[in-house]
Amino acid sequence: MRAVVRQAVRDVRTAPTPPPADPPADLTVAALRAVVDLATSSHAIGALMLEVAPAYLSDSEAADVLALLCEQIGEPLDHGLAARRYALTGDRRALAGTVL
Repeated sequence: MRAVVRQAVRDVRTAPTPPPADPPADLTVAALRAVVDLATSSHAIGALMLEVAPAYLSDSEAADVLALLCEQIGEPLDHGLAARRYALTGDRRALAGTVL
């Protein structure tokens, strides 16, 4: 279990890919791309949270388990739980008020 968590933390902490050399001329496309990038990273963090605190745990039970992980990766617990809910449901409304 420790090896899985260490690898996941390492994966989350890796630097994001650099932006394209020439950004799109259309600002709407650039804004949509940013939203998609945020949603993708939130889903990845949520998947990590689900590995540590499986779906059958309630939010309060998951909070007890995820508190240390969130502290180690520098993510507020509320954001971690929201990302976990997003990974469970695929509904971006789970991220409302936290990330997007």
